[in-house]
Amino acid sequence: MKAYTYYTFTILIFFILIVGCRSTKKLSINEALITKLKLKGFDKQFEEQAKAYVALDIRPNSPFNLFIYNTFSKKGKLKLGEAPHLVDSALIEVSRKQIKKFLNSKGFLNADVTYALKIKKKRASLVYTAILGPTFRFNNINFTIKDSTIKNIYLSQRSMFTQITKGARYDEDSIAYEREKIFLLMKSNGYYNFLRQYVRPVVDTNTNKSLANIDISIVNPSDSVRHKQYIINNTYINIQSAGVQQKKTDTTVLGSQFFFYDKSTYFKAKRIANYIYFKPKDAYSIEKTELTNQRLYDLNVFKSVNISFKKTNDSTQRLNAFLDIVPLKRKFNRIDAEYTFNASITGLNLGLTYQNRNAFGGGEVFEVKGRSGFQFDRNLSGQFIDRVLSRDYQIGTSLSFPRLISPFRIPLIGKNGIPRTRIGLSYQIFNLTNTYQRNTLGGTFTYDWIETKNKLHSVTPINIQYSQGKIKQSVADSLEAQGERFFLTTLRSQLVSSSLYTYTYNLIKLNEYRNFSFFLGNIEIGGNTAALLANVLGEKPDDLGQKKILRVPYYEFIKIETDYRYYKSLGGEKQLIIRLNPGIGFSYGNVKALPFEKLFFAGGSTGIRAWQARTLGPGNYNRSSLQNETSRLNLRNLDQLGDLKIEGNIEYRFKLLQNFFGSKVKGATFIDYGNIWQLRDEGQAQNREFKFDKLWSQMAVGIGFGLRFDVSFFVFRLDAGFKFKDPQFIGNNQWVAKYWFDKNLRNEFKNMYNNVTNKPDNYTFTQIQFGIGMPF
Repeated sequence: MKAYTYYTFTILIFFILIVGCRSTKKLSINEALITKLKLKGFDKQFEEQAKAYVALDIRPNSPFNLFIYNTFSKKGKLKLGEAPHLVDSALIEVSRKQIKKFLNSKGFLNADVTYALKIKKKRASLVYTAILGPTFRFNNINFTIKDSTIKNIYLSQRSMFTQITKGARYDEDSIAYEREKIFLLMKSNGYYNFLRQYVRPVVDTNTNKSLANIDISIVNPSDSVRHKQYIINNTYINIQSAGVQQKKTDTTVLGSQFFFYDKSTYFKAKRIANYIYFKPKDAYSIEKTELTNQRLYDLNVFKSVNISFKKTNDSTQRLNAFLDIVPLKRKFNRIDAEYTFNASITGLNLGLTYQNRNAFGGGEVFEVKGRSGFQFDRNLSGQFIDRVLSRDYQIGTSLSFPRLISPFRIPLIGKNGIPRTRIGLSYQIFNLTNTYQRNTLGGTFTYDWIETKNKLHSVTPINIQYSQGKIKQSVADSLEAQGERFFLTTLRSQLVSSSLYTYTYNLIKLNEYRNFSFFLGNIEIGGNTAALLANVLGEKPDDLGQKKILRVPYYEFIKIETDYRYYKSLGGEKQLIIRLNPGIGFSYGNVKALPFEKLFFAGGSTGIRAWQARTLGPGNYNRSSLQNETSRLNLRNLDQLGDLKIEGNIEYRFKLLQNFFGSKVKGATFIDYGNIWQLRDEGQAQNREFKFDKLWSQMAVGIGFGLRFDVSFFVFRLDAGFKFKDPQFIGNNQWVAKYWFDKNLRNEFKNMYNNVTNKPDNYTFTQIQFGIGMPF
């Protein structure tokens, strides 16, 4: 991409984020724009909640949204941006009353709220002030429950969920929560007809001591002296046809009480019955009903699942269950394409996916993926075909079972999520023009399961990759002459066998606006089985002291990587994220280097965004140390890898537009930092090895901002990263930010860099990153 395109994009973003000001020029003489809103005298615990009761139309506008409205919404005909939020005395008073009502509900029953409005030059400042008064607390708690069975169930479970205890602050939300928990408790213990209206809490605050007495009453139905408990009788599962109507319906009866009618003829009754959690003679349970509904959806083979119950035509208090299920289309095809670019390098990726969502009648997913990718370098001479930098062809197949498959009997664990067994096989051909070709055959066997909704586990006991690497002889000779044995070791043929464990915490919360921590950690250990096999086979070391299996050396290593993030809610859709992503790999035994695929890289759309992926590090490495243009050209994307990674990000996210041509637009500003390193000194001239006393001098820093377009089913992301500190240079020259605003200095610096590296590496201060989904 040419330089002017970067600068155009930079100016555009700057224009969007900074220029949007709160203009009052178009207001009439009697109108005033609300620019400030403040709450005083509120308990910090409730201040943000109280602010939510201020009407949206009298909260300060987003500067950017207002700017868009004033610029593009001529007389309100175009619904772009956000109309000015003007002083409205009626809304101000309504908001005051709502805030007071909220404070009363939180135990400040004598609270009062006033407001003050100041207007200057058509700009208004609105301040709400609270006079809280004493805090009311729960005192005596009584229970009036005529049905003894209901009473025993409630009182035996109450301590596990109640928020109403003597001395606790009076809170209407606590009372509503108690009522809802009673309702769900009864609905999970056979009381099919139980209604929320049967729970009637009565509060008495007629006291001068700021105390609230509460009586929790559960009344009986008007037509009975007790509540009726129901049990499950028969269960009828009706699976509709997906697409073409079949000539026959598969009918199966299990245990004389599960009746399957499968009009699609695709499903096995026994497999589906495993995810029906209410069984014959069980007490009716809304909890088990909702769990059944969710797990059947989780199989990813059904479009809709509707569960209903009907009473039997007798007086036995039994229920028949009816599941009406509509399946998804069994077979699915998808074509996708991706275009990437950076400076002179462009890329095109094409993919084709075939998927069978129900391969064997139990929700098994069979998938075949084919993908081809090409990179082009405009700096290369010759015809179009001569400018191909790399070719990448991949084909893979996988089979996923919605259960854990093992030679040992494993209980069905699906209460918190569907466990899965995944088997995969892949083959890849990667060719770096006139440099290197790698053919890789790989296979995996993985177990995934959910301990709780927040804790996910994944174990891959079998992970095998067999690679044949072919380095062009002239390139190998050049690397040997320059002492670059590291690349020769990592790029050649190899066998990698390993086992991997991954633990994820709080993945389910990533789309929430609240305070929480996220953690992802994995550990991989490889080579031990291969080493044992080599010893059993009596393999002898070669000239390099390395043993081989299938005529290629095997690798022994351990690799650990973690990703910790803290998400801090700043109110509304504003959020601060602090992330630390370290990783380390250590090789031992047969080969003193990590396999190529296990090495770390820095940069890219989810890392240090001011650098393109694989163009940063290791350490203080500068590509000018490669002695000729050919080496620099041949080793692009291969020479900037490492055994150790430290990456960190600080990102502030905020909403810009609620509706921009059907999408919600959010903004972000960020600081990224980190690098990669090698753990062993391979004798290179550059400082690539990790040294703690050189940590800061080897640290890269980038800053930037971006836009996120949220169209509900996916997020399209556009980030602009700016190099601030570049560790490939020495001393003060690392602070490349000083060249941003001085055109002469910037051009002089870029010319010097480009002349030294002889074209293969054109220096850019800005990197544009595209992505689908959030970076983290």
